[in-house]
Amino acid sequence: MSTSTTNQDVYEMDSASRVMYLDALALAGAAAVVSAVVMLLLSVFGAIGVYEGAVEMMEQWHLFFEPTVVGTVAGMVEAAVISFVLAYPFAWLYNVFAR
Repeated sequence: MSTSTTNQDVYEMDSASRVMYLDALALAGAAAVVSAVVMLLLSVFGAIGVYEGAVEMMEQWHLFFEPTVVGTVAGMVEAAVISFVLAYPFAWLYNVFAR
């Protein structure tokens, strides 16, 4: 069985010498959107009677979250802000150590 050879050694050496950096703003924005969507889904599931225990925990852990429309929006904003504030420094610190 004959296989064709490629110049893979050169490719591996080239990719190994490059360092991957995170776009801190993109990572923080994505984390904020994901947490807001999760908070919305949790509120919707809590309204139909599923995950009532998780809804109670979120009410305890988050200052503005309640299983109402206004409380859901406030919880989504709170979750988005917290996620952004935590993810941005994480990505920035990763980029500092990756240098």
